[in-house]
Amino acid sequence: MTEQTYCDRLVQDTPFLMGHGRLSEQQVDRIILQLNRYYPQILSNKDAEKFRNPKASLRVRLCDLLGHLQRSSERDCQEFYRALYMHAQPLHRSLPSRRASRNSDCTELDSGTASHELSDRGPMAFLACLGLAAGLALLLYCCPPDPKVLPRARRVLGFSPLIVDRHASRFLLAFLTDSLGGL
Repeated sequence: MTEQTYCDRLVQDTPFLMGHGRLSEQQVDRIILQLNRYYPQILSNKDAEKFRNPKASLRVRLCDLLGHLQRSSERDCQEFYRALYMHAQPLHRSLPSRRASRNSDCTELDSGTASHELSDRGPMAFLACLGLAAGLALLLYCCPPDPKVLPRARRVLGFSPLIVDRHASRFLLAFLTDSLGGL
């Protein structure tokens, strides 16, 4: 399946964008102003004034704007979609052309959903696993058969970012010293 051009997408999305209440007058004005200010080659001042005319209804102005863009270049349509994304993200996400591309057999999208399925256990599961791994690492580091390791463990625990307060590290070091037979 070949990828749609922005102009093809705009033709497909025009009926959706023209739907009642999809775009507010403020959003349409912001899109027109962005296309005029940042890309005056897309919308000249005269065109921008025509599309922002308060005497014409929003539906007529939007229809004229979309017709003008459909007759323009691919870059102009792409900049319209960029402006639409910036000023109406929820609407941009629900465009028919975006839904069609999400339902296609695109490998990028499939791999993204597979990784999401593997990681939906939540943050508490992650923190529990992290705590378990840190505890095991600390246990292995602090309890080897070599008696020279305990002073190194004391240095690590004394400066560890996991120990919030200096007093907590003192209590932990005292516990380790007592339970392992001291130095």
